[in-house]
Amino acid sequence: MSDPGTATDHDLPGNDETRLRRAISGKLLFLFILGDVLGAGVYALVGEIAGEVGGAVWLPMVVALVLAMLTAASFAELVTKYPKAGGSAVFAQRAFRSPLISFLVGYCMLAAGVTSAAGLSLAFGGDYLGVFLDVPAVPAAIVFLVLVALLNARGIKESVRANVVMTVVEVSGLVLVVILGALVLGRGDGDPGRVTEFPEGVSVTSGVLAAALLAYYSFVGFEVSANVAEEVRDVRRVYPRALFGALLVAGVVYLLVGLAASIVLPAGDLAGSSGPLLEVVRAADVGVPDELFSAVALIAVANGALLTMIMASRLVFGMAEQGLLPRPLGRVLPGRRTPWVAIVVTTVVAIALTLTGDLGELANTVVLLLLIVFLSTNIAVLVLRSDRVEADHFRVGAVIPVLAIGSCLLLLWQQEAGTWLRAGILLAVGVVLYLLARAPWWSTQEEPDPERAGTAG
Repeated sequence: MSDPGTATDHDLPGNDETRLRRAISGKLLFLFILGDVLGAGVYALVGEIAGEVGGAVWLPMVVALVLAMLTAASFAELVTKYPKAGGSAVFAQRAFRSPLISFLVGYCMLAAGVTSAAGLSLAFGGDYLGVFLDVPAVPAAIVFLVLVALLNARGIKESVRANVVMTVVEVSGLVLVVILGALVLGRGDGDPGRVTEFPEGVSVTSGVLAAALLAYYSFVGFEVSANVAEEVRDVRRVYPRALFGALLVAGVVYLLVGLAASIVLPAGDLAGSSGPLLEVVRAADVGVPDELFSAVALIAVANGALLTMIMASRLVFGMAEQGLLPRPLGRVLPGRRTPWVAIVVTTVVAIALTLTGDLGELANTVVLLLLIVFLSTNIAVLVLRSDRVEADHFRVGAVIPVLAIGSCLLLLWQQEAGTWLRAGILLAVGVVLYLLARAPWWSTQEEPDPERAGTAG
């Protein structure tokens, strides 16, 4: 029985009816987004960015933050306007009234999420884990994904609480890098001049754009939060604050980490390492054990994978609710009220993807797929301006979605042909799934499951 002085889920302002449990507060949502953004990207890609822009690692970080904030504004408007699980797929359905477009947008989001989780699992089984165990990356990645699925199935509250702990740990690791950079600079061993050095023979503009594409991968993850909108308390009020606050905090941390890394090590040393921040810790030579920092990096990777798989399973759930995927995918675990069928399916697909490419190849595919999703969402904001809703919601000036559309096109232009081919194959698979889902033998029109009805909210 509820405490008389505590509002129930349905008493809270801005809450619509839902079968999912509203268990995420504004603070938990902020940490949810921050934890997903501050993931493996910065721990693994600082070296790749240094290879493009030399010591000016911070500059593409700033560019990527600005571009991400443009699209985040569109998400803030649409999530607070239509706070339902399914995210961009729901927005596309409302805006374009095309089941195929809605399916492909949701499918791109789903494919990007599962592909990202596969890449993160490979990162987990790579050099950082190698400090502790000498095991092949792929088997380690598979075991890791199974453990993530078990935590995801236990419940959204347990998963988000685990995220809180892991977010604190991974942010502490990044703060440590910043502090070590300051210590190295203070004792006269660092070189602050490197932060403005670019590689010889490389155009500053082309180098920054290429590096911004890599840095953009470090910022993606904010879109995941749209898929837990039905599980957020007072979503219309807290969502914009949590979203923009988390992105700004992540941007400041990335900026400082980029400056610290360049001050401590030459760009060539950063670019030549798959664990660049571990190299920074080693170069600082202040007695921080390799095992300690590697453990922090592993937690960061694990956190990103957990939140990504939460997104993927909730997206499958939302698409099943909309009839875009077979309805059995919307089944909820009795008692726990988590989408267990969706969790199993997305985990199996992620395991299969670990066998298809390395982290870099999977990361490039993730960015391209998400840019397609972002392009759709930014267009949807403009299309849906004529659709009025009774509840108050966040609203952004029309120029922002227009600029966001331009940013997506710019980053898509930077993608290589091989990445387009890989994404094209994935999209073709999506079209086949859409056609199969409409066939009589797959289009399961079952009556609502009593275990899911009423008590699954």
